[in-house]
Amino acid sequence: MICFEKVSFSYDEDNPVLRQVEWEVTSGMTLLLGPNGCGKSTLLKLASGVEKPDSGRVLINGFDVWKKEVEARKSLAYLPEQPDLTPYATIREILHLVCRLRGESLSEADRVLDFFGLQQVSDRTVRELSMGQRRRAVFSALLIGEPENMLLDEPLEGMDRNIQHEILGWILNRKQAGAFMVVVSHTLEPFVEMASTACVIREGRFKVYQDLPEESEERMIMLDALSKGKSL
Repeated sequence: MICFEKVSFSYDEDNPVLRQVEWEVTSGMTLLLGPNGCGKSTLLKLASGVEKPDSGRVLINGFDVWKKEVEARKSLAYLPEQPDLTPYATIREILHLVCRLRGESLSEADRVLDFFGLQQVSDRTVRELSMGQRRRAVFSALLIGEPENMLLDEPLEGMDRNIQHEILGWILNRKQAGAFMVVVSHTLEPFVEMASTACVIREGRFKVYQDLPEESEERMIMLDALSKGKSL
């Protein structure tokens, strides 16, 4: 469970990004929608503990992200839009660290390296990788273990068609296994059928849409309109 309790945040005091957000994610897939620059990625950073709220708090499975970091992060997997990793560690070293944090065998690192075709560059440091390789390296950390709470910022970006297909299969399997996730994506079509809820950020305000249309075309029209910042 991910819970926002009266969370506010701004980079500039005169232009708040989020105002008093009250939100609880307990099941399924939530699409986080709104025009570019509205605060979608910032909200995921707050949920993952990358950014600290100006006021309010974020709880992961009941643990405050900023007071009980280890407990909160144990069940959390976060894919940032920008693949920022420590520049001097190798990909294998990073994945081994994730294995230890999640209590998984180190062999899991080899499995995800194979999945993303990164074995040949696994002993290179992050700064030696192309941007596409960095993105795959970041995503590979998500596939270790079975995280319950997932924050995915543009999960298909920079991936070829075959890997996109595998990623979507993995996301669906995690959803069916009971994991819940928040997804930001410019490409809505692959997630329309999987989504159970939509949330929109507009001028710092946050609104949840829980009753999505059953019919696929109607659902797509609604989600597309919300992604463009239109009011319903």
